[in-house]
Amino acid sequence: QVQLVESGGGLVQAGGSLRLSCAASGSIFSVNAMAWYRQPPGKQRELVARITGGGSTNYSDSVKGRFTISRDSAKNTVYLQMNSLKPEDTAVYYCNAVLSIRYGATYSAYWGQGTQVTVSS
Repeated sequence: QVQLVESGGGLVQAGGSLRLSCAASGSIFSVNAMAWYRQPPGKQRELVARITGGGSTNYSDSVKGRFTISRDSAKNTVYLQMNSLKPEDTAVYYCNAVLSIRYGATYSAYWGQGTQVTVSS
């Protein structure tokens, strides 16, 4: 059983900062890429940032220069530092990890339960 548990969401004023964390636990053999997605009210889920096992990163244009994704591979944890937050960043943020549960098994995507981020103007 694999669990991804997010923390760090909340309410913040525009211009403020938040740091999200997501820890993967359970029967994990190897973690490949980890990512953050978000789903604004009434909209589809979208990729925010992604980091590979080797540490390469990519960001959506809307957060580039404001958000930073990082990971602690020893702890199977991914972080999202969000600065200069805007009201349009308001969304439920989901953690995603592509991982294998045992040697030789295929890699599959797992999701966290989501954490609410609300940015007031």
